[in-house]
Amino acid sequence: MNADFLAILEYWEREKGISKDVLVGAVQEALISAAKKAVGPARELRCTISPKTGDIQAFAKLIVSDKVVSKHDQISLNEARKKKADVQIGEELEVEVTPTGFGRIAAQFAKQALLTQVRRAEKALIYEEFKDRVGDIVSGTVRRFERSDVIVDLGRYEALLPNRERVPTEEYQIGERIRCFVKAVENGAHGPEIILSRAAPEFVLKLFKLEVSEIANGTVEVKGVAREPGFRTKLAVYSRDSKVDPVGACVGLRGQRVKNIVRELNNEKMDIIKWDTNIKTYLTNALAPAQLKSFTIDEANHIAKILVSEDQLSLAIGKRGQNARLASRLTGWAVNIEAEAVASVGIEDKVQHAIAAFASVPGVTPEMAAALVNTGFHALEDVVTQAEENDLREIPQIGEQAGVVLAAIKAEAAKNSPLAGALG
Repeated sequence: MNADFLAILEYWEREKGISKDVLVGAVQEALISAAKKAVGPARELRCTISPKTGDIQAFAKLIVSDKVVSKHDQISLNEARKKKADVQIGEELEVEVTPTGFGRIAAQFAKQALLTQVRRAEKALIYEEFKDRVGDIVSGTVRRFERSDVIVDLGRYEALLPNRERVPTEEYQIGERIRCFVKAVENGAHGPEIILSRAAPEFVLKLFKLEVSEIANGTVEVKGVAREPGFRTKLAVYSRDSKVDPVGACVGLRGQRVKNIVRELNNEKMDIIKWDTNIKTYLTNALAPAQLKSFTIDEANHIAKILVSEDQLSLAIGKRGQNARLASRLTGWAVNIEAEAVASVGIEDKVQHAIAAFASVPGVTPEMAAALVNTGFHALEDVVTQAEENDLREIPQIGEQAGVVLAAIKAEAAKNSPLAGALG
């Protein structure tokens, strides 16, 4: 049994990287409880386990006495002198008190305690190894699923890819190898936990640093990144060297650099734009390829009102407002895009009618209604079929009221109100 016990310790040392000395120390602590049950309440009881043979021994410090009143605390002078010839009455003498069969009892009792100590030591190693690796990209194998979370095997350790950090368009298979961004190492209720992400904008940024040498050496700087995981990412770049084209450096020869990144992101669309100090130029780059007519800039509130021709409106706003939304996140400015045709009398009437339709919904203010129409939602059905709560939250006039507004519009549309076709 002792050989088996040592084999277990060697297995944990080899597989988990935990020193056998640390494991032996943990087992010795666990054995104290077992010894107290087997030996009794002996004085200053301690246990040892030989790292070479695996033999388990129990020792107690007993007081040498002329007359033994308590065998758990005292030892007779005659018995003591068999162990130490010059011992005197009143001295403390450490005596082996290992009972018969204690090895079996101790091994059984320590089994669960050993596993607990091993897990604790392993978690300490996880934290020490990964606390400085936040921001790195690691490669692992999909091991199992816990509800919608993915457990990823990194070799010696397991990490968690939470549902919130997954890309909604990606499906993973057990045994599949994936690369992830180390977002955090958290000390949770059950010890350190490695949190991975494939949805974080930082994942895209790290991929560019690994792929584009000009970013890695600081020649090209990433000024901003906005991402809707699985669908589209906008990256704003700037070159400190006038001879280096920042966009070209990121795209690479024949687009090879960006192709490698897009392949890793499962064909997520990638817009690489040139950063500029002039907000009009920056927004023009961010909303490309749409052609913009004119700007009204509110510097104090960081709001930009952009006028485009009617045939460019859908291109500027993008599917479900994605292009405008990402441009807003990238630049840090609220972006309102309107069609030039809105100035004509016929369209103006329809716009006002649409605003009135939205404003008639309980809980929707005229300002919210106007913002919805300017964003590209021309009827109640547009919001019901095309918008999600996060889409409405991006509209400054709605913000945190997004959930309430969306619910109210859905309820109104369900009544089949004729107002739902205001711009039909």
